[in-house]
Amino acid sequence: MALAQLVPALPTGPGWWYEIKLDGHRTVMWRLAETVRLQTRAGRDVTANWMDLALPGMELPPSTVLDGEAVIVVDGRISFEAVQSRAASTPTRARRLAEAHPALFVVWDVLALPTGDVRGRPYVDRRAMLLDVLAGLPSPSPIQAVSATDDLSVALSWYESLVDWGVEGVVAKLGASPYRAGRSSSWRKVRHAETVDADVIGFTGSASRPRNVAVRLPDGRTALSQRLAAPLAALVATHLTTADRHGRHRTASGDAYTGVEPGLTVEVLAGTTRHAVVTVTRLR
Repeated sequence: MALAQLVPALPTGPGWWYEIKLDGHRTVMWRLAETVRLQTRAGRDVTANWMDLALPGMELPPSTVLDGEAVIVVDGRISFEAVQSRAASTPTRARRLAEAHPALFVVWDVLALPTGDVRGRPYVDRRAMLLDVLAGLPSPSPIQAVSATDDLSVALSWYESLVDWGVEGVVAKLGASPYRAGRSSSWRKVRHAETVDADVIGFTGSASRPRNVAVRLPDGRTALSQRLAAPLAALVATHLTTADRHGRHRTASGDAYTGVEPGLTVEVLAGTTRHAVVTVTRLR
């Protein structure tokens, strides 16, 4: 998946486009020949948790691949807590939650169409292709294009005025940029929350019911998280139960944990990284 670099301010100048950054779960939608598959950033199949998105996805042309965010609106505001609850649910409970609060799939990129792979095309071309393919869906549809503009003043207005609606920030993309896996300076993001990404390198408790995760911070230090909330622990457990483990280790401050192969990334509050125990806010 393509990822944006976290920056303190939006870039300016010719060629930049800006998109609203929503507070949900990064999801890729694959319209296969006979079905739809939804997967997380880590590649996990989550179709059963988002059937209210998968079924409308059947209206897309086969071989279409979309990248976006699964979001849920509660009382007029995007609710990350509702998204976490859905993602951690069994398929049966997910259906009940969908009846109360149906999801939206807000799409910001198209990776493939029936004509083939379009990731090498410029952003402005892919944006036009995205709008074209979504225009063919029945109306109304929960699959929608993210708001985008090439007007910096509009983007700054979004950033300042929409935070109370659950908008996390703004992403800037160069109009000439291809869709390239990994982080790239042609995609940049500003957030209201001061967070950093950290690699999960271990856990305490059991893999099926982790109490804390051990993380490697961007500066190379290792630390334990605070105790995970139940929905977050359930999401982490789906990764830990299949990850390779490699013995007992200790963090920089001496806390013991069971080591696992890296492969899961979490978001932690930047203000907590100075301490021995960090606060995990979500999976990335």
